[in-house]
Amino acid sequence: MTLAGTVYTARAGRRTRGQERRDDFTIVTDRMERELERLAKRLDEQELEAVQQKARLAGQEYSIRYLAGWVRSMVGFIRASGLEPPPAPQPVPEDVRPFLQGLDM
Repeated sequence: MTLAGTVYTARAGRRTRGQERRDDFTIVTDRMERELERLAKRLDEQELEAVQQKARLAGQEYSIRYLAGWVRSMVGFIRASGLEPPPAPQPVPEDVRPFLQGLDM
């Protein structure tokens, strides 16, 4: 009888397979939540960087257009004065030409 009581008590005190599965599920879902939070934070950072880069590129584009217009007006002023502006120091490099298409150069 003592042996049977001991076995029964040991069995009753042991966690059931269902409880272990619930604990495993909780652990996995907690890990997934942490990973999702990390990925969301990373995505937010990348989106912020993309917005900043777009703003930087827009500023650079505006600056280039402004400078090109300023150079054009200087050349016009020099020609109106009866002089000839100096030639460009070198031809426009091939790598730069696609970016200057909208500038009429």
